[in-house]
Amino acid sequence: MQIDRSPLARPFPAMPHIAGVTLRVARAHYKTWDRCDLTFAELAEATSVAGVFTKSACASSEVELGREAVKLGRARALIVNAGNSNAFTGWRGRAAVEAIRAQVSSALGCKLDEVFVSSTGVIGVPLPIDKAGAGIEAALKAAPCGWEDATNAIGTTDTFTKGAGASAMIGDTRVELAGIIKGSGMIAPDMATMLGYIFTDADVAPAFLQEALERANAATFSCITVDGDTSTSDTVMVFATAKAGNARIENWDSPGADAFAAALVQVCRDLAQLVVRDGEGARKFITIRVSGAASDDSARRIGLAIANSPLVKTAIAGEDANWGRVVMAVGKAGEPADRDRLSIAFGGVWAARDGVPVEGYDEAPVAAHLRGEEIDVAVDLGLGEGRATVWTCDLTHGYIAINADYRS
Repeated sequence: MQIDRSPLARPFPAMPHIAGVTLRVARAHYKTWDRCDLTFAELAEATSVAGVFTKSACASSEVELGREAVKLGRARALIVNAGNSNAFTGWRGRAAVEAIRAQVSSALGCKLDEVFVSSTGVIGVPLPIDKAGAGIEAALKAAPCGWEDATNAIGTTDTFTKGAGASAMIGDTRVELAGIIKGSGMIAPDMATMLGYIFTDADVAPAFLQEALERANAATFSCITVDGDTSTSDTVMVFATAKAGNARIENWDSPGADAFAAALVQVCRDLAQLVVRDGEGARKFITIRVSGAASDDSARRIGLAIANSPLVKTAIAGEDANWGRVVMAVGKAGEPADRDRLSIAFGGVWAARDGVPVEGYDEAPVAAHLRGEEIDVAVDLGLGEGRATVWTCDLTHGYIAINADYRS
């Protein structure tokens, strides 16, 4: 099935070189498509690693093994298979991942636990070990490639390649960060709901890298949703090669720790928003800002209740300024709310204040705002200081068409 490029797409950016990272791609032929579908990232020795993974109770073997290996804090390689998620495949799926790790560790002379594997695609079909093995052999012999080629190889229903870069100063040393991601559907914030990989030449201790990623994730990847569905395979990882030569970041008191963490948040936010922009069938990018909640966590949950509401999403798709559906979503969120303090705005125009429609409310500027591609929804609960921002997209006929035909 041919999927049109998202109208919300962004061009692939110029990405910094990351010393200690070598990217290669190959054709493993997991599906009958004319493209590379296996990505191989070789990493310098002593590369630190951190990761966050899906909370799905039906996670793939790749996720299960990755969760354990990331605790050891070291990585030498990443392999990403596209077209087959290898989830819900029992011992056959685990055997495939173990075979991949063994093959790569032998080729690089590293430990099994330093090899990380991700797979994405159809659930319930064991990853063919022969195709994976042949793909890895081809990747080992392939010439190094750039960020966009690697990004294209990890995609499935993605309509455009997604990348983001940033830099930070650690003392007198400039460090670079480069991230790539795939994701379009089965996106809901239960960490991570996509496959994303961030590489940096900074020297960062694994424990700090893990804490910084978890903080960044809470404010970015865990604040997006396309369809409310959490995948079995989703992963976001950070690899730090230590090739920049900066003074090692050990903890939050280390020089440059805050600057590095801020750059990581920037890359994560950019990548997360790109996933929403490629939401299956999406035509509008929606930012939902919740303030006045009982806590930040409560604000986030209310924002997600709005973002995941089919009624809200279809109203925005139809460019209908139906703020009553936002009221409904706030009320069902299960969080503290007071009908008589609630205020709602679209595009900076308040439609309701303190539980009642604004006197003399003119819907014309709101209707004009909803005809655009960038939609802003603001909700103030009037209860406290809690606030959060959530990103989502509209729900269109395109989403149904893509998912009704997914395996065809």
